[in-house]
Amino acid sequence: MPSFHVLVVDDDPLVCKGLKFNLEQAGYKVSTASTAHNALELSQRNPFDAAILDIGLPDDNGLDLCKKLKKQRDLPVIFLTARRRELDEIVGLEIGADDYITKPFSADIVLAHLRAVLRRVSRPITEPLAAEQALRAGPFELNPVNHTAQKDGLDLDLAPREFELLRMFMSYPERAFTSEELVEGVWGVEFVGEPQVLYVQVRSLRMKIEEDASSPKHILTLRGVGYKFAP
Repeated sequence: MPSFHVLVVDDDPLVCKGLKFNLEQAGYKVSTASTAHNALELSQRNPFDAAILDIGLPDDNGLDLCKKLKKQRDLPVIFLTARRRELDEIVGLEIGADDYITKPFSADIVLAHLRAVLRRVSRPITEPLAAEQALRAGPFELNPVNHTAQKDGLDLDLAPREFELLRMFMSYPERAFTSEELVEGVWGVEFVGEPQVLYVQVRSLRMKIEEDASSPKHILTLRGVGYKFAP
């Protein structure tokens, strides 16, 4: 049985009560909060293993709360979202979100997402040694060890998923990737989210590495297939 301690933050008491009940039935320890202030107070007293956050909170928003929680402890964060605009913010901004769940949701979906992010962060640090190799492709350089990426010698300010996506592209220049292959390579085979997360992430990466994101020269869309990287 899992022994992880999960923080649930939502200003809807029915959501908190329902998630607490279902997660505890699955063996998790659960603490709940209805405001960002209360969540931060709880996190200072408890070494949470994961957090499930709603974006709309009465005293702050979940995006800012995510950043503050991750400063205290590098824990996986799952967002609850109901609107497309919120999803774009979650995926596109450098907030360190690990996953998201769209409303309405079932208890089984929440449990599947939670197990997936906890498996990802529980992987041993030595898992793929080959992934530690520095990469060079055209004007791009990427170093997984110190998590830096450059284009034409200038630093690229990449969020974690953007970095992993660029690393996968640079590992296989000119290769045609299906969307499924990219999701599996970046998010893992256990990912249970929606394909839309990849589209938003590709768009975000293009904005940072392309001269004109609306007419990309490096990350090319292959209609009916997926994407390829042209360094």
